[in-house]
Amino acid sequence: MRSLQIAGYGLIAILVASSAAQARDERDKPRVRPIMLSEHPNDGTHSIYVKGNVLTTLRFEQLVDASKTRMIGWEGRLEPLAVVRNKVILEPIHDLNRDEGIPLVVTLADGTEIPFLVKPPWSKRDEGWSPILDQQVDVFNDRESYASMHAALMDALKQNDTLAEANERYRKEENSVDHAYATLLVNGQRKKTPFRRRFVYRPKNEDMDMVVEVFEGPGKAAALVTLQNTYHGGPWEFDGAYLSRDFTHSTARPFALRMDRATIVPGETGRIAVVVDRSAFLTDDGQLTDLALQIFRGDGLLQVVVKLEHTIVQK
Repeated sequence: MRSLQIAGYGLIAILVASSAAQARDERDKPRVRPIMLSEHPNDGTHSIYVKGNVLTTLRFEQLVDASKTRMIGWEGRLEPLAVVRNKVILEPIHDLNRDEGIPLVVTLADGTEIPFLVKPPWSKRDEGWSPILDQQVDVFNDRESYASMHAALMDALKQNDTLAEANERYRKEENSVDHAYATLLVNGQRKKTPFRRRFVYRPKNEDMDMVVEVFEGPGKAAALVTLQNTYHGGPWEFDGAYLSRDFTHSTARPFALRMDRATIVPGETGRIAVVVDRSAFLTDDGQLTDLALQIFRGDGLLQVVVKLEHTIVQK
């Protein structure tokens, strides 16, 4: 799966996102989170998620030794490290690339070295790549301290709220018309939907045979993508995709998705169905606009960009 493909018409629709508003909120919301240091060697390096021109502060329980705190390969990516008593301040000059990771070692006054990996604001979760941005990270090495336990409690409560919101969102999705249509499409029951086929084409790819069927319907667009893995080096894994007006997450748009498998082994075929409501094509002033879809594969690299024209949405 080596090449980047760009298709001019239709849609390969694979998105793990609920709504543009939610995506913007999660991406832009300042993030304060605790890190509990572990004595287990496999848990030795924690990730710090940063964004260009946004300060990220690491706060520790004791003073930081500035002379022994260092980054590797930061030149041209971040401003020089700033250490103020028990705080380390990071300031990226610009957004890091999706697959970048800059090693950081913070040395405390007692000689303890704590390794981190400075990364762009994305984290791979079970449902795909999700936006994360750290504004402040509180680092605790004493799990029994009041501050550490309080931070752990607050973090657990926040995670519980997030899970509750996700469960409610999934419940609504299961009952939505668009998700029902997507389920019918992926199961080969198009005749039970209101969609009419408008385009069929095969995007070129050296490791994947793809057939894209694009449909139009009353106030909606849909697509059925059939993928056959012809890469003998290993399985193809779906990682994530994002639908937007201008290739940025600030204009991300929602749609419904169903797939029969997220991992396709060599020689195997998988199908993905997507339904997009007409409202996703509307700008703030009520005008219809074209959309662009970016699809990412399992290693986080961009696999394909597809243009979705507003003309496939019936009035």
